Order: sequence, then structure tokens, then C-alpha cells
Amino acid sequence: MLENGVMLQAFEWYLPNNGEYYKNLKSKIEDLKKKGFNAIWLPPVYKATGTDDVGYGIYDLFDLGEFDQKGAVRTKYGTLPELQALIEELHQQEMEVFVDVVLNHKAGADFTEEFEVVQVDEEDRLQEISEPHLIEGWTGFNFPGREDNYSTFSWSSSHFSGIDYDQKEERTGIFKILGENKRWSEKVSHEKGNYDYLMFADIDHNHPEVQAELFYWGEWIVDKLNIDGMRFDALKHIDGDFMEAFLKHLEEKSDKELYFFGEYWMYDAEEKNQYLDKIKYNTDLFDVALHYNMEQAAKDSANYDLRKIFDQTLVQEHPTIAVTFVDNHDSQPGQALESFVAPWFKKIAYGLILLRKDGYPCVFYGDYYGVEGEHSVTGQKEIIDQLIAIRKRYAYGEQTDYMEDKDLIGWIRHGDEDHPGTLAVVISTGDANTLRMQVGDVHAGKIFVELTGDNAHEIKIDEEGYANFEVGPGTLTCWAEKLAD
Repeated sequence: MLENGVMLQAFEWYLPNNGEYYKNLKSKIEDLKKKGFNAIWLPPVYKATGTDDVGYGIYDLFDLGEFDQKGAVRTKYGTLPELQALIEELHQQEMEVFVDVVLNHKAGADFTEEFEVVQVDEEDRLQEISEPHLIEGWTGFNFPGREDNYSTFSWSSSHFSGIDYDQKEERTGIFKILGENKRWSEKVSHEKGNYDYLMFADIDHNHPEVQAELFYWGEWIVDKLNIDGMRFDALKHIDGDFMEAFLKHLEEKSDKELYFFGEYWMYDAEEKNQYLDKIKYNTDLFDVALHYNMEQAAKDSANYDLRKIFDQTLVQEHPTIAVTFVDNHDSQPGQALESFVAPWFKKIAYGLILLRKDGYPCVFYGDYYGVEGEHSVTGQKEIIDQLIAIRKRYAYGEQTDYMEDKDLIGWIRHGDEDHPGTLAVVISTGDANTLRMQVGDVHAGKIFVELTGDNAHEIKIDEEGYANFEVGPGTLTCWAEKLAD
């Protein structure tokens, strides 16, 4: 991760199913590099249940848009050669590329099998609500379209821990698969008693054959695509011991340093700390609590105390491993975890992740380019580009916070030896206001101007290095020394 790097989550849920994604994104890379992005997070690049699948219904991890499976050669996003051309362009622009890795489940099985299960309560998976019995489930994967290319491994019911559909009785439920050494993993979230099971055919990460296959696949995907890292989906449902071993395996086998980060969708700080302990802090995590704090601040601005915006957050407690974000594909309108930060607050929110000292900020495609269709979102590319430019020029060195009032906060970035500029940031969720902050007596007598175009005034720094920095209602302003024309 580069100093002051900025990642783009380069997709959103409702992208068109036309196979043009890789080519379209490739055409944007040069501009993204110029705007200050240093890394791209790609969607799942593997064959899913069909081309209309966003990619999280994983069918075949070894099919990157190369084999005629699930109705097409391409994935929703394109073909393997197009993906490789995109990654080559990213590397030519000296940008890193991270792929979305979905190891929790498999979907779209090739055939059914009969096996013994016990049904569990959906709200408490530790409670069994049936006697052991046989069901017919979709757990057989032999990938006939791939014909054993890259891997000869076939998946069966023994490689899964649970499933949600009985084909024999044509009924849904959560069925724990029984057998030798079969159990829900203990090192997962304790929501719903035990949150090992999420969806589809749930992979048994304790099975030695599964571990060997996924370890091999991890090596293969790094080599096949020459990627720089991985984003892990649904970590709170995956065994912590497996993830620790998987990460260590890739670190040992890779000839370059890989960057790992993942989704542990949980507000509670204590549970996240427990998970980080389990995996020995070997992966960075998204700061879900900060996202929810920003959503609440935007939704209830009259009552929300901005001084608490970082309470319970990963960036406050573990700043070196926090990936900060405003929104993503799960939180956007129409999705199961919908918790979209209101548009009026977006400038403030992106200021909170782009202009502060800690965290690796991730910009959401939908916020940047917008979203079309029923759940449309207006892109805010101009504002985000502006804040990234300010980050690249000024957001260095130590930081002094001014948590003035429930609706008025600010901070100073003091710069460093290589970046001597000083930046003053002010946020108001209430009326227009001023915040007295000290930029340092070395700036005494200097004129500071606002960088985002929200305020045309010039502010003179007093002899002790203080000034009353202005901010309009419900917005953010950034102040720095006026440079000679």
C-alpha cells in the first residue's frame, strides 16, 4: 500500500450484464491514475451461477471466463483475455489490483446427492429442530465444461457443512450435514448462535481435502492473474483458523508481498477484536462501524454528536489495519444490508476518510460514477476527485483534532518534511459556523484560502498561528495557504 494511497471499489451491484465491464474499466484506468487512485478492487472474476450473477454465487473458482459453463464462456464482466488485458493496463499505470475472493460457499451444483442432515433453527443454528434424516441436496460439482483443466478436484457433500434446500421434499431450511468430523465451525461469528452457515452449499473449511484445494487455488490465482492482493468476502462466516493458515500459505508461496483485506460485517468492536486475535491480525478489515456512524450522522444530523463519529471504529482502535469506506455494493439502495449514506453528507463522509491521518480509504464506484436504473444514485466524481487531490497535496504528517461541538468539528494536518503544506479541515452538520484552530506560528501573517470552492473568503493567520476557519451549513471546507499566482 502506497503512502496516502486511495483504492477504488471498481464495481457496484447493478452494472449491466453485457460482458463489457473489463473493457470499459480498462478505458478509465489512465484517468483514474491521474486523479490519484493507486489500486483497484475488482468484483469476483470467477464463473458464478450465470452471467446475471454479480459474482457472489460462486460456481467455479478456476473458470475466469474461459470455459463454456453456466450458459456462457464469459462471466458477467467479460472473458479471461479481457481480464488479463485490464490487469496488464493497471500494472502499466503502476496501479495495484485486488480481486474479490469468495471462499465461504459454492452455488449452481452440477448434480444432487443424498446425505444425512439435521435441520437447525434459522435464528439459533445451535438448536436442532429435527431428527437426523436423508435429504437430496445440490452438492455435486465436477465442472464438466472445464474438463479437469487446472484442477481435477470434484466437490461432494462431504466437503460442505450445510445447505438450505432439500430437492427431495422441495423445501427450504438450514440443514447441517452430518458425518465424520462434521460440525459448524466454532471460530466464526456468534450471531444466530453460530453464523458458519450463510447461503448456498456452505464449504467445510475443516476438511483436509478442502484446505488443500483452496490453498492450491490461492497460489494458482495469484500466478494466473499476477494480482497484488485479495479482498475476502463474508469473513465472519469462515473459520478463523482456516483463514490464518490460508493467508500464511500465500505469504510463504508468493514471490511478492500481497495485500489482504476483508469484510467482517459487524458493528461491535469487541467481536472484531476477537476475530483479529484469531487470525493474528494477518488481514486488514473494512471499518463497518465508521460506515454505520456516518449513515446515522447523515440520517439524524440534528441530534447526532459528531464528536462521536469515530466511536467503536476500527480506524480509532486499530488504525494501521483499517480500510475506511463510505458505502459499498452491499449497502447501496435495494440491497440486503442497505444503509446508504445520504447524498448531502457524502462530501463530509469522503473528507472523513480521505483527509485524515489513519486508514486506507476505499472509494465506492456508485458514489464516484453513479448508479443507473431503479435504484439510481448520482455520482459525485467531481467532489471526490477534488478531495483526493487535496489528500495528495496536503494530507501528511501529524494531526491535531478540534472536537468543538456536537455539530462542529475540525482538524489540522501539519505536513511533513517532503510535504510542508498545512491543511485545516472544518465540518458543520448544523448552521454556518467558524472554528478557531491553530495551524502554527510559522504561518503567522499568511493568507489561507478554501480549496473546494465552497468559500471565496481569505483568512489571515494571527501572530500565534490561529485563525477562525469558516464552514457553511451541512458541509466541509478545506483551508490551506494561498499560493502565489
